Amino acid sequence: MSKPDFPAPGGTLSVGDVAKRSGVAVSTLHFYETKGLIRSLRTEGNQRRYPRGVLRRVAVIKVAQRTGIPLASIQEALAKLPEGRAPTAEDWAALSRTWQAELDERIRRLTQLRDQLDDCIGCGCLSLKTCPLRNPRDALGAQGAGPRLLEADAD
Repeated sequence: MSKPDFPAPGGTLSVGDVAKRSGVAVSTLHFYETKGLIRSLRTEGNQRRYPRGVLRRVAVIKVAQRTGIPLASIQEALAKLPEGRAPTAEDWAALSRTWQAELDERIRRLTQLRDQLDDCIGCGCLSLKTCPLRNPRDALGAQGAGPRLLEADAD
């Protein structure tokens, strides 16, 4: 693992300190680090040390996750930020704008699913020609494993 080249103004924090102050488990911090969401320095004794700005970066990750943003999208967005400083209010505004369209689309799909389920629950048959959830002769199975109707609507 290469050492990141970033300054640590105001000193550094141990992984335990970051976990305690951020409310995130140490194992989660290690996971975030393996995914490239956060970076640490290593001491001579190979202990992780984080710049204080990592607290704000972890806060951004947690808020984004709470709103339903996938970790891959968070990673992609954070990769555009400078490594040597904590995300600023301007950074957060830019990140949230990029995620807004994604959230709007997810809301649209969930609303559509909710409305389709209302119709289906009334009859329970799942076989009417008008049923939006039916899958005659497993036609969607040829497209691969997992749900396909909502994914197809997103295209």
